[in-house]
Amino acid sequence: MLKKIHFQIKSYSKDEIVVVAGEPVLNLHIIISGSVRGEMIDYSGKTIKIEDIEAPKPLATAFLFGQENKFPVTVTANNETKILTMPVAEFLKMLQLNTPILRNYLNSISSRAQFLSQKLHFLSFKTIKGKVAHFLLQQAGDRFHSVELKNTQQQLADLFGVTRPSLARVFGEMQKEELIKIENKTVTLLDKKTLNELINNV
Repeated sequence: MLKKIHFQIKSYSKDEIVVVAGEPVLNLHIIISGSVRGEMIDYSGKTIKIEDIEAPKPLATAFLFGQENKFPVTVTANNETKILTMPVAEFLKMLQLNTPILRNYLNSISSRAQFLSQKLHFLSFKTIKGKVAHFLLQQAGDRFHSVELKNTQQQLADLFGVTRPSLARVFGEMQKEELIKIENKTVTLLDKKTLNELINNV
């Protein structure tokens, strides 16, 4: 398929900026090796890391088309990184030529929309406890009272937009208050009612 498409492969060194927030999205970028991080700067000047993106994932797939197709975040290489760059017109040709690629692309942008929706939920809570309570209740659902954490504490801190020590302190407080119990990577929800109140009161 790539033999029918024009593309380039670009190399980036550690901490080199790949794209800057606000730049128009003219190409599809796919990480071939290495990883990058997406960051935003809020009104106070604080840098908020949105996520790390590793090979072989693409960048900003939801912004390839539409009226406001600009990069929402600044993307920086975490290490030595290679990225395949393909003009949007060439990618559109690929979508027309191959149904599985079209289906994968639609699944990708749908997943991105779901991720951003989850991120907005966390940012809407004023306290870290509210963010943690929302996350745990969401993961457990109505039927279960325990959650197997697949993320590291640093990854959770990045997702919530807080520092790791602050998140660790809140987890400790919630254990002392007997809201949760943590054993290895399993978190047991001891008091779902109070956890729900934490969400509704923030």
